[in-house]
Amino acid sequence: MICENNHGFGLNANRAGYDRRNIATATRRAFATGFSNMQPVFSAIDTLAHTRAADCYQCGKCSAGCPVAGRMDQLPNQLVRLVQLGLEERAMKAEAIWLCVACQTCSARCPKSVDCAGVMDALRELAAGKNLAAPAQRRTVIFQKAFLQNIRRNGRLNELELAGAFKTRAFLGDLNLPLLMKDALLTPQLMRRGKLHLRGGKARDRRVIERIFRRCLGG
Repeated sequence: MICENNHGFGLNANRAGYDRRNIATATRRAFATGFSNMQPVFSAIDTLAHTRAADCYQCGKCSAGCPVAGRMDQLPNQLVRLVQLGLEERAMKAEAIWLCVACQTCSARCPKSVDCAGVMDALRELAAGKNLAAPAQRRTVIFQKAFLQNIRRNGRLNELELAGAFKTRAFLGDLNLPLLMKDALLTPQLMRRGKLHLRGGKARDRRVIERIFRRCLGG
């Protein structure tokens, strides 16, 4: 049962993935060290998310409004709290950041204008860059990287190239043969309906797409 309360803990303390004692211990350590260990985390997350995670006072409105909170191992307000406490690696390893559908409900409901959805996005970016994604979500990371590389190379989506790159990398990661052959029987049907193009096209001015990628990546 998710609810809003003064502590921002909108679920039962016994729920898997949520350990109140660990967060309480981290809170005591943060106060004992004068929060000195939290500064680098604020810098990285806040810069990427264009927000201030420190402004969150754990009202729980973000978690109460999240449409996928019931499937998360850490609720949105808990992830923000982990960032506040300097436990960024634990937040990056949560499956919740990959379950987020970016609906922006949490950001819209926040009374302190903390961009919770932006924090989620920043955590995903850092987790992917540091290979800290939860094991169950590693295929998601592989697919997203293959998708972006496909767009950067072609300027538009090449379905066959994307499927080949994703399945090959995923298979090399866990040697899952069923995944490699999954959806293969759909190929004839897609071709008959004109939904599958064996020769993918390329955008005319791919330099524009390349400039967008370079700007986003800081290059």
